[in-house]
Amino acid sequence: MNENQTDVSGEYVQIYSEPVESNKSLRLALIASEQTVSDYSIFLEHLLTGLADESIPTVLVCPPGSDLDFVISGSVEVIRHPALQLPLTEWLNRKRLIEQLAKFKPTILHCLCESRAAVTRKLSRMLGLPYILTVNSLHKRWSILNRNYTSYDRARLSISSKRCAKVIAPAKTIADNFAAVYPRFAERIEQINIGTFTEESTRCFREPSCLATLMTAQSFDKVEDFENLFNAVKHLSVDGYEFMMVIIGSGRAERQLRTLLIALGLSQIVTIVSKLKPWRAVVSAGDIFIQPKPSANFNPLLLEAMSVGASIAACRGGVDDLIIEDKTAVVFDPNDTLSIKGSLQRLLDRPEFSRKIAKTAQQYLRENYTVSNMISATIQTYRKAQQ
Repeated sequence: MNENQTDVSGEYVQIYSEPVESNKSLRLALIASEQTVSDYSIFLEHLLTGLADESIPTVLVCPPGSDLDFVISGSVEVIRHPALQLPLTEWLNRKRLIEQLAKFKPTILHCLCESRAAVTRKLSRMLGLPYILTVNSLHKRWSILNRNYTSYDRARLSISSKRCAKVIAPAKTIADNFAAVYPRFAERIEQINIGTFTEESTRCFREPSCLATLMTAQSFDKVEDFENLFNAVKHLSVDGYEFMMVIIGSGRAERQLRTLLIALGLSQIVTIVSKLKPWRAVVSAGDIFIQPKPSANFNPLLLEAMSVGASIAACRGGVDDLIIEDKTAVVFDPNDTLSIKGSLQRLLDRPEFSRKIAKTAQQYLRENYTVSNMISATIQTYRKAQQ
């Protein structure tokens, strides 16, 4: 039924609060941030395609600046929020969003990232609907006594114990971390691996006559994150190795990175480029993909690099479920230049070993990270949550 509720502004907004029945067909509203649409575009594309194949009506709520060129598939409806990017229009934007969602009549909400957790919680309350929250990163433990965090730098999430029916984690490390930080929601966690389409052939060193290409993708937050990697690359160059390196990303430290490359004499070897799409085509251009430091977020580019058959050099720590030493990747100490150099040497010196690592990683993805399993498990989670 429809009813009126007073918004925080004092205005009345009409909300849709029809009780959700367990046997009712799914109508899904996805809530995404601009960063999620950008960084997880491949996942979102696969999810929307799978939902369309199952004839599940879907609406995607995302910011006006979100680039959907490589995401939208099927008949998904798009709602841009906030529609008005002006001061003092928050209540008006919320009212408009509620009205648009009420017209669509979703039966469940799915928040695709932590940054939209608070918004989704409010929407679920005003619409009278259950919701699902996806967490893509590690979170800190929180002390009520001193209000200091003890591990990863994440704000405490706003989660409704009444309406948040399930929490989806794309990795075991994230699921375990979330259960430890939010024990009251531990029983609601569902680990659903992000799916990908794995190539039959490997990319790395497919053309022996071509110059080897090293690739990495990371935000340029601190120049210190790249110093050991650049020094390792410098040592390889001095030792006579011939290769090129591409670094994909952007950030406040980009100017410092370029200065460091010039100082090390690497400006002719290392190229910095901004984020490019489609991601899969980009990572297909590299023989070796490097993850230079532990990541507190699930890295979709690492997954895609493995799927196309690039050989992986990475460090353990953070969300490292994909990194299995000498099986899916060669592993190095991110704080040790010689360790990084040694791992890259192993891959450059032994192309057959590199291809073996790549093939083993691809087989691991076929067994654990398929799109069909991801779609099936996600839809099953929707149905459970709707009950």
